[in-house]
Amino acid sequence: MPEEVTIRPARPGELPELSTLLDLLFEIEQDFKPDTARQVAGLKLMLDSPLAELLVAELGGRPIGLCGLQLLVSTAQGAYSCHVEDLVLAPECRGRGIGRLLLEAAAEWAHRRGATRMQLNCDDKNLPAMKFYESLGWRKTHLFNYFKLDF
Repeated sequence: MPEEVTIRPARPGELPELSTLLDLLFEIEQDFKPDTARQVAGLKLMLDSPLAELLVAELGGRPIGLCGLQLLVSTAQGAYSCHVEDLVLAPECRGRGIGRLLLEAAAEWAHRRGATRMQLNCDDKNLPAMKFYESLGWRKTHLFNYFKLDF
């Protein structure tokens, strides 16, 4: 890589820019539609939560990747589990190891907070993402189907 990638916490002033990264993710996922106001509100909730973190991959002074994390209580683990809410990279930055760097930083963050497991959901049509996660040692589970109820 010609320039060094920095992984750092998100800053409040860049939430609208980070929302544009979420647009890329929501173009792939079948159940979500881009909505800047909602996405910025969600990012702000995560930024303000002591049980969440937004990690940014920065290259050349601009955010090119985002990884949102949330700690959940796992009764199966008897400890926290870290849920990866979102992981997205700008298309031109994929395949360069940056997603791996984000997930490594995410694992460090989760481990420091007592999490004993990480988990994520992936759209069942997003085969490149599934292949990526499996290449890093993540394994698909058969514990549940994902259901939702909107209010």
